[in-house]
Amino acid sequence: MVVLAAQEPGCPRRVLSLGEAKWGETMNGHHVERLARARDLLGDKGYETRDTVLACYSGSGFTDDLRQAAEEDDRLRLIGLNALYRPC
Repeated sequence: MVVLAAQEPGCPRRVLSLGEAKWGETMNGHHVERLARARDLLGDKGYETRDTVLACYSGSGFTDDLRQAAEEDDRLRLIGLNALYRPC
């Protein structure tokens, strides 16, 4: 999934977030590597990706190394079931 900012005249289109969702698979660093590669390719195509957030949505959770990476990088977000189904 891709979230784009509104187009600003004379500026490259900003990619706010790139995400991937998995229900029955624990997400790991390979998922983030794929998202980072997509971000880099979009940058090569002229999109502004300097502040793009990479988002992993998972019904089965995340590996410990991915959790650690997310703690160290504010441009990596992990969204699990608790965040998705948290009561208002």
